[in-house]
Amino acid sequence: MAKYKRQKVKHYHRSFYSREMRVKRGIGIAVLVVAVLAAAWFAAPHVLDWATHTWYTVVKDRDLEAESASRAEAAASSAAASSAAASQAASEPEPEEEKPLDGKAITGGSWAELDVTALTDDAAIRAAARQLKQQGADYALVTLKDAAGTVYYASGVAAAAQSITENPVDAANIAAILREEGIIPAAQLAAFTDPVSVYTDRSMGVHYDGNSLWLDNVSAAKGGKAWMNPFAASAVQYIGDLIEEVQGMGYEQVVLTGVQFPNIITRKQDFGASGGKSREGRAAQLTADIAAWQTRFAGSVTLWVSYPDALCTAATDALGTTGTSLGMENLLVTSSTELDADSRAALEQAAADAGVQHLVVHDTAAFR
Repeated sequence: MAKYKRQKVKHYHRSFYSREMRVKRGIGIAVLVVAVLAAAWFAAPHVLDWATHTWYTVVKDRDLEAESASRAEAAASSAAASSAAASQAASEPEPEEEKPLDGKAITGGSWAELDVTALTDDAAIRAAARQLKQQGADYALVTLKDAAGTVYYASGVAAAAQSITENPVDAANIAAILREEGIIPAAQLAAFTDPVSVYTDRSMGVHYDGNSLWLDNVSAAKGGKAWMNPFAASAVQYIGDLIEEVQGMGYEQVVLTGVQFPNIITRKQDFGASGGKSREGRAAQLTADIAAWQTRFAGSVTLWVSYPDALCTAATDALGTTGTSLGMENLLVTSSTELDADSRAALEQAAADAGVQHLVVHDTAAFR
């Protein structure tokens, strides 16, 4: 009997997918991956929010909703405050910039005199200026050349060489500090009442024999003093040069005193001009001198001519006329006492009739 023999079955590893089917399969897998990634991308913020919320509320035991509301309220309050501040700033006018002090201004305010010898340092100058400001003064008279011929600052004008005091002040610094404190500085200069400078330049003096200087007393030993000659061109030039010098130091207001002839006129005086023998001639010369200074400093200096009230009310030998009649634009009248209403009115009328543009009556006893 024949033996049954079991046949072997062969297994073959063979793909039944065609190339087209494999391509479609790959595309499908790629689309699926992209879809999964996109879903993860969009879901990530929500998952993070959920995880964060769970962490703080469950683990940290915090009320996130209350905290969020508090932060929102604070932000709203801050925005409202900023808006209110901006609105208030817009409604408030911007502060005006402080205008610089006009050194040439004529304000009609009060004048006060400072003792220049006491203005030795910044503290003293500032203290004096503040005291004047508290008292209501607008102008500070700083005497830089007095009737004794003394020049109180280090002048560079040649004719002043022998007149400078041993301890000159810093005139420019005085003017600067006065301005800082709101006070207009005014330099006061004695003009022809100068017994010192004429010895430096004798051409400026009044003579009695064409060479020797005339003295207003018999000798210098008995108190006789020399005088500057208003007819001398060198004297007029000298005063003008001093005005220019102090203007460069910050004094845009200059007050001239002593614009006059000697109080006594004699036949021995030689003015170098025949006009000095008559009142009319002297008045005409003083008028010409004042006009020369006003023309030279027009626009750069507010120039004042100063006389005591006694020289303004009647004609004198010293002026040849009244003090209001010499053609000055600005007249500063000094008085040791306050003028009564009638005297002041008469003075103002005389000044107006003579064409004086600005008249100030300065009580020398004030602010002392």
